[in-house]
Amino acid sequence: MGDTEHVVKTLHPQNYQDVYYVGDYYRQGNAVLMDLTDVPGSEATQLVDFAAGLVVARGGDMQRVAPKVFLLSHPEPPGQR
Repeated sequence: MGDTEHVVKTLHPQNYQDVYYVGDYYRQGNAVLMDLTDVPGSEATQLVDFAAGLVVARGGDMQRVAPKVFLLSHPEPPGQR
């Protein structure tokens, strides 16, 4: 098996304008832990909607790990499941 570095980037968006960073880190191949505890309800919903679309488009997965905390992950390469 090859050496594969797995990075989880933890982000604490403050508002919907920070959605850029969620998308940028995820597109770079990092898993993203998105902590929305400081984001007001309606903006948190918009961030979750964006993240859901992002992971579906990339074939990934999104899991709620705590209230208002979500993990965006990439699909496992074949043979590593």
